[in-house]
Amino acid sequence: MNEKILIEKNAAVTTIIINRPAVRNALDREATAALGAALRAFEDDEEAKVAVLCGAGGAFCAGADLKELAGGVEYDAWAGADGPLSRPARKPVIAAVAGHACAGGLGLALWCDIRIAEESASFAVLSRRWGVPMSDGTTVRLPRLIGASLALDMLLTARMVSAPEALHMGLATRVVPDGTARSAAESLAATVAAFPQIAMNSDRESLYRQEGETMRDALTMEAELAERAKRVEAKAGATRFAAGVGRHGAVA
Repeated sequence: MNEKILIEKNAAVTTIIINRPAVRNALDREATAALGAALRAFEDDEEAKVAVLCGAGGAFCAGADLKELAGGVEYDAWAGADGPLSRPARKPVIAAVAGHACAGGLGLALWCDIRIAEESASFAVLSRRWGVPMSDGTTVRLPRLIGASLALDMLLTARMVSAPEALHMGLATRVVPDGTARSAAESLAATVAAFPQIAMNSDRESLYRQEGETMRDALTMEAELAERAKRVEAKAGATRFAAGVGRHGAVA
């Protein structure tokens, strides 16, 4: 998109890189707009099945660029109205977290479906120290992932949560050795991209949309979302299984 947001494609996997390492990949207005454009381009790319989101130079994202904010620049809410984090992406996104995922960077990681964190990575609401509120979805997504009690502990105290603790509380999905988050995320993305996509994405959509629905309505919606996959993919998949493909550890 520009030098602040880089895009690399490898078959069905698109890697989006925040490229401002001198400021731990903090996002100014230009970078935020470019990131939103990159995410929309990924959604519109029929060949792209899964995205990996990472930062350059050993950091994920330090949130909004406070130096720009100090200069009088106003920020639109990243998760408000039509902000880049206002809804889940239409296809899976995996965060590869190295270094810090702070403030808006935490919100960006929470927006992703899966968070792969390096052993030395950390998560925090450091904007608490500067009086900057969260407007990236963190106050909504964080308690839904880890519960209100743990979320309040992070939101009120600005403490740093290490990768092992993040894994324990459900904030991080997997922890990998330092220097390997991006490669691990891209490998996982390739695996996810190889699955039949209609069923996977309908299950994903059902999971996101069931929040706040009654059990009856959620189950009805799940059945409706499953219909296309049942018509298009399920019979062919069952036929492959019956023929012995993918059983006993074999690759499907």
